[in-house]
Amino acid sequence: MAVDLKNLKDPLLDVHAHELYEALNQLLRIYQSRDRDLICCYDVSVTQCYALEAIIQKGSLRLQALAELLLLDKSTASRVIETLVRKNYVTKVQAPEDSRAVVIQATAAGKKLFQKIHTELVNEQKAMIADFKPEIRVAATALLRRLAGAAGKRMGLGSVCSTDESGGCGSC
Repeated sequence: MAVDLKNLKDPLLDVHAHELYEALNQLLRIYQSRDRDLICCYDVSVTQCYALEAIIQKGSLRLQALAELLLLDKSTASRVIETLVRKNYVTKVQAPEDSRAVVIQATAAGKKLFQKIHTELVNEQKAMIADFKPEIRVAATALLRRLAGAAGKRMGLGSVCSTDESGGCGSC
């Protein structure tokens, strides 16, 4: 993706970009560790949990769509789903619009498991931001959505949530 060179002449841009890089790296490492430690206690890997979440949020999905959402190749997504099927957290069913196609759906056990994990993760978030003023919470969320949208756009991803100028999510 081409970069607009006139925007790169801001003398603070380099400093801010380095600071953002360091802050995001630190946050990602902490969250990866947290997710690995917490989610793996529930008999699923982090990737399996992300797959389960995507299926629950989107409803039934074809394997290719799930792979795209998770930024995985189709064979990796297939292995993730096969494990979730064996554990009875998802099931494969015939697609209603195409009898040759298969869609993946969460089972009641999968929904229950994800709800338990999700509740624990959200409770951690609540504890983390409890001391922040409400306007800081809203601004932080809006900023993270905009960063995710900008990063996704630069990577050519069309389904990443982005935020419009008003702070509202433009696509979710």
